Amino acid sequence: MQTPREQLGSFFIGGEYDLHSGETSETPLVYDARDLTTHAVCVGMTGSGKTGLCIDILEEAALDHVPALIVDPKGDITNLLLQFPEMRPEDFLPWINVDDARRKGQTVEEYAAATAENWRKGLDGWGIGAERLRELQQSADFTIYTPGSDAGIPISVLGSLAAPNIDFGVDGELARELITGTVAALLGLIGVKSDPIRDREGVLLANIFEHYWRAGEDLDLGKLILSIQNPPVKQLGVFDVDTYYPEKDRFALASALNSLVASPSFSAWLEGEPLDVGRLLFTADGEPRHSIFYLAHLSDAERMFFVTLLLENTLTWMRKQSGTTSLRALLYFDEVFGFFPPTAEPPSKRPLLTLMKQARAFGLGCILVTQNPVDVDYKGLANAGTWFIGKMQTERDKDRVLHGLQDAISNAGGKGGRTDFSALINRLDSRVFLMHNVHAEAPTVFYTRWAMSYLRGPLTRPQVRTLMEASGKRPRPTVAEASRPGAASVSETPVAAANPVPETEDEAVAAPSVPQGYSVMAPGLAPDVVQVYLPVAISDGAAVREVNARIGARATIKGMQLVYEAGVVGAANVSFVITKRNIEYRSERVYLARAGAAAIGIDWASAAELDVSMHDLQRTPDSVPEGQGPYFGVVPDSINTARELSSVGKRFSDHIYYNTRMPIAFNTRLDLYQRPDESEREYRLRLQQAARDALDAETAALKERFDKQITSAEDKKSREERSLATKQADYDARKQQEVIGTGESLINAALSLFKSKRISTVFFSKAATKRRMTSKAKAAVDEQEAKVTELQKQIEDLTAERDQQAEELQRTWADAMDDTVMEELSPRRSDVDVKLTALAWAPYWRVEYDEGYGVRSELVEAFAVRGADEDSSAN
Repeated sequence: MQTPREQLGSFFIGGEYDLHSGETSETPLVYDARDLTTHAVCVGMTGSGKTGLCIDILEEAALDHVPALIVDPKGDITNLLLQFPEMRPEDFLPWINVDDARRKGQTVEEYAAATAENWRKGLDGWGIGAERLRELQQSADFTIYTPGSDAGIPISVLGSLAAPNIDFGVDGELARELITGTVAALLGLIGVKSDPIRDREGVLLANIFEHYWRAGEDLDLGKLILSIQNPPVKQLGVFDVDTYYPEKDRFALASALNSLVASPSFSAWLEGEPLDVGRLLFTADGEPRHSIFYLAHLSDAERMFFVTLLLENTLTWMRKQSGTTSLRALLYFDEVFGFFPPTAEPPSKRPLLTLMKQARAFGLGCILVTQNPVDVDYKGLANAGTWFIGKMQTERDKDRVLHGLQDAISNAGGKGGRTDFSALINRLDSRVFLMHNVHAEAPTVFYTRWAMSYLRGPLTRPQVRTLMEASGKRPRPTVAEASRPGAASVSETPVAAANPVPETEDEAVAAPSVPQGYSVMAPGLAPDVVQVYLPVAISDGAAVREVNARIGARATIKGMQLVYEAGVVGAANVSFVITKRNIEYRSERVYLARAGAAAIGIDWASAAELDVSMHDLQRTPDSVPEGQGPYFGVVPDSINTARELSSVGKRFSDHIYYNTRMPIAFNTRLDLYQRPDESEREYRLRLQQAARDALDAETAALKERFDKQITSAEDKKSREERSLATKQADYDARKQQEVIGTGESLINAALSLFKSKRISTVFFSKAATKRRMTSKAKAAVDEQEAKVTELQKQIEDLTAERDQQAEELQRTWADAMDDTVMEELSPRRSDVDVKLTALAWAPYWRVEYDEGYGVRSELVEAFAVRGADEDSSAN
């Protein structure tokens, strides 16, 4: 079989299969990726080939640049990373099962060579070569995550306790659903089966989560445990907390959670990448990712805990996406048994059922797989539009599958209801599947194609570690590390006043006296002069490193002081509006205009934009150890009165109006602007999805247009073929009559000659007539065959033209990302709202040092300037 022409949105998963002859036809089975937005179910016994089929689907999704979240309870889907384009025996060797080689009576090396050859032949039989395997390797980032273990890439659950970016006033229901799932998962982890709506454990935790999340405060397990003992809410319903849930009982719950946190094995749950669905679906560069969550090492409670958190976070991510009819991403669940039971209500069931009902609108396709058909909620699975049914183990299994399938058919409007599915299922064999697709006219029986990935079987944790090490992936910084600020505060790097000469750059000393030009008190100004203090954002240790960088050597630090210089801070809210796109971006801009000792005025053109909000400005200076200040410089005459500051404020408004611009990306092909709160990565992903939607829509319109013409030509061809068959039968009959007639004429002519000694011409006249009729019938057949041939050519030409135009569409939309330009938005005068103009005290570290040429001093800014981190990293 030849691999079908590569087209976006077409999944090559096998070939059509004839149950009567037991043979696979040369007709490839191509599945429309958009059909997965209505979800899919795959059922079959062990050995039915469902793992191979599902890996085929995931491979095709990767080739189609569709990202996927893959829940792998047993470790089978880790085989997706065993891709060997060169088919070398040494590539297979590390993954060969020694017992398999022994059963074959071969060494491991011999078995590896035989396996490589077998895999090459298997792929050749389906027209799949090394180039397609290399394309698969490059199409997506394949990563194995191991919650609770560092065998693969560890993943932290702390991010699931952080406050979500949800407005409770707008999406309160969504937020509470997330809280309900998170609380149920946590309680399940410590063996507490609690209803977050009815039972007091769930009610208390849900109220604690809502209290902090509504305020935008993150939670961690330590904070949660303390909050159980001393709840931030004082009343639950009409009862006070102690009446509803006594302190002694709350302590028992807190102790149970504390025992979990204290366990050394639980520390692995707090390390690794955050449980951020956006990052798990796409890399930082916007490339699709297939994230495989290996759960084989976890207990049932731990699996339920993680799966519930993953599903709840997936729901939250999904609802932030725009609607689409294209396949945006996949959620693949390799064995749903235990997570989606027919009667019980584990924490995982509600979010999974919600996804089955709602994910279609957002382009998220769910694929649920099981080999235990009896213990799955088929009412929920009735929402699936595609059913892949493999060989069944028992009649009971088959009956349950048929019951669920009939529900799905009923939900879809009854299409396919007359098919005898029971008889078809009885005849299925290994790798032979029955596919019922609500988008197709009839069910299809097919044989799965050879998987491009080596189906070695479940991997162990050591094998996962080896695989991830070979891929070059390493765990990224933990959530705890990533959440640390880039620079420590003053209190985080204390200045050691007792040590006059620090030995390292992270130490500092007290200044022996007030530095020249400064005083210990801020200058006295009129009460109507508004004064603010910029917060200290750069530590003294960072200031020492900056001085060393300036002088290009490691200096001996003699002293450090925190000094404040006078300037003017201006804060304004600026709006940028694109009326025709209904886009409005409100931005708070805070600037510091520095002022020297001389009364030279304030120049806003040289002002620095601060990386603070107006609410971060302080009324008092930061405190430092005794002897280090703070000390204050002089206030220039140009800014020491309210009148002067008012004048400066007017100039600030003009400066903002004339000089503030907002760069914004615009894609001319897709007619999409970058949203104000959208990162470059998020914008690129939205462009990719928009391009895919446009391509799908144009491809569907193209297919519909050509399919009408092709169907019309095929119908006409069928009519002409029927006419050809009739004319061919007439021609065959006339040939036979001509032969018989000719024989009769010869016999009659011979008899006539014998009797009358002459031959009557009437006999030959009849033969000639039959000959003319035969020739006429032959001409009619030839003419009809020409019509059929012409129609067949017309069909082939239309099909080729359709495929060619589809390829041109793919090339056209593949380049759509390149049509992005940068535009600048300017505010209108009414869009500039000045909120504050005040005298600002800007903090600096005054560092005294000796580099061998005497004591010198340097001033280092201690406040945060927007863009300073990027500039320093660039340098």
